[in-house]
Amino acid sequence: MRRTSAFNVVSVALGLAFLYLPIAILVIYSFNASRLVTVWGGWSLAWYRELARDTAILDAACTSLRIALFAATAATVLGTCAALSLVRMGRFRGRLLFSGMVYAPLVMPEVITGLALLLLFVAVNADRGFWTVTAAHTTLTMCFMTVIVQSRLIGFDRSLEEAAVDLGCPPLKVFFTITLPLIFPAIAAGWMLAFSLSLDDLVVASFTTGPGATTLPIRIYSQVRLGVKPEINVAIATVASSFAMKRGADAREREALGAQF
Repeated sequence: MRRTSAFNVVSVALGLAFLYLPIAILVIYSFNASRLVTVWGGWSLAWYRELARDTAILDAACTSLRIALFAATAATVLGTCAALSLVRMGRFRGRLLFSGMVYAPLVMPEVITGLALLLLFVAVNADRGFWTVTAAHTTLTMCFMTVIVQSRLIGFDRSLEEAAVDLGCPPLKVFFTITLPLIFPAIAAGWMLAFSLSLDDLVVASFTTGPGATTLPIRIYSQVRLGVKPEINVAIATVASSFAMKRGADAREREALGAQF
């Protein structure tokens, strides 16, 4: 049995403080009564009421949520199909090219991905807006979904499916009654990771967005450039606190991605 040393405890505490202390400070200062964001003026909910009346930020938040929902769902379907193809179809022709294209967004800088998608939308003369951002986020997050489901399928017990087929169950029914329920935890984890990645993306969305499709990160970034207002603290604190609850699950999924490679 391994004993926990003081050095390990201090290292973990410093690591968690480095990750979560700025978020905690931001949440605390969102209740600041002072108009100056760096000066504490007591506890107040005034800026939350101001945020509730800020239609621009609320509209951007709704747009981000709708894009994240569509993108995560599309990435879930496409990523699951890609993972099934890579694991179940063996060494088919073009497998290396297909896997390379699926995994490329994992290692490609977001600036390159956003610029490439922008050039694609310009080449096909697509009007940039809600659906172009959704397509871009689907492309960005599908690779994470593929790797997560693929890692689950590699350790999957195929004897359960074989037994169902031997008992006369059609292949499609085998997938929906046996395979899908067993890999559903990986699919759900991948969906949540894709949703969170889409919700806080700024770089790719800034390349592919258009009129009427301003996401919350873009709105916050554009306002911060003109000066940090208390409403920005509230908006970021609300988003940051929700993301903080997901970071543990996201970190575990990223460890799974690293183990896969």
